[in-house]
Amino acid sequence: MGVRRWRVPHRGNFSACPNGSRWVMDVFNECAQDGRDIASVLLGLVSILCFAAASFPQFYQACKTGIMDRALSIYFLLGWLGGDLLNLIGSFLADQLPLQVYTAVYYVLADLVMLSLYCYYKVKNGGGGFTTPINAAFVFLALGTVSAVSVLGRGAGGGQDPATFRGRSLLSPRRDEPGAKPFTRSEIIGFFGSVSSVLYLCSRLPQIHTNYKRKSTAGVSYSLFALVMLGNSLYGLSVLLKNPEPGQGEGDYVLHHLPWLVGSLGVLALDVVISFQFLAYRRGKPGTREERDALLGEQGDGLES
Repeated sequence: MGVRRWRVPHRGNFSACPNGSRWVMDVFNECAQDGRDIASVLLGLVSILCFAAASFPQFYQACKTGIMDRALSIYFLLGWLGGDLLNLIGSFLADQLPLQVYTAVYYVLADLVMLSLYCYYKVKNGGGGFTTPINAAFVFLALGTVSAVSVLGRGAGGGQDPATFRGRSLLSPRRDEPGAKPFTRSEIIGFFGSVSSVLYLCSRLPQIHTNYKRKSTAGVSYSLFALVMLGNSLYGLSVLLKNPEPGQGEGDYVLHHLPWLVGSLGVLALDVVISFQFLAYRRGKPGTREERDALLGEQGDGLES
């Protein structure tokens, strides 16, 4: 999908943000000192809504065309799910607000619905083979992972101090901790965030290859990629609009968030490539009915042989 935003709550400590917006602090535990900060929060919220709505056009397109197993790359779906799973794990480790955790859970569930549709049409179109049980096993494994993370996150989040995790910054260990630890909680969260961004980025490459190999984008919803592109664009603007932390310059702030910006811009660039594929294959591509008939013809030939 796209790169996500992880934030650590300030535990409702409004005294640390005396001139900030009360509703922003109550809802997001974010210190919004002026209109620029409020605009950043609103843009970030709209970007999350874009990510949340991105799957629905593909659901409709899958049911309409019936060729989802050919239209979408399984590695695209698995990479998307992997990124969202790491985002969910990071949300528990960062001790986020319930609203943010529920959003991360929703992303994973939407991915699992997408994978279930893929497996369904894989079987229906006669292309199951060994891939169907593998994909089904992966879905059950993902469900188990989500359940385990949910239980562990609730059990382990009680007696620990939250890591200092602001925006999409890569983390460094807290300097006031005595002694040197191999991996701090902050470093683990930063690692998950980095791998999540890489998975989102790499997931586009198999889909680009699938579109090129088919010379068609039939069965793929462009609205999915359009909403993700809009979400990543709004996220980048929300990061750039946010006021730097006290004592931090604009340049240092941008550099601090550069890994997340690069991840969002990288996904955006690859989605633009997919957009050009939609334009290039718009004319002369086989229609949905023709491609479905070809699938049924291949299945009939296989039965005769």
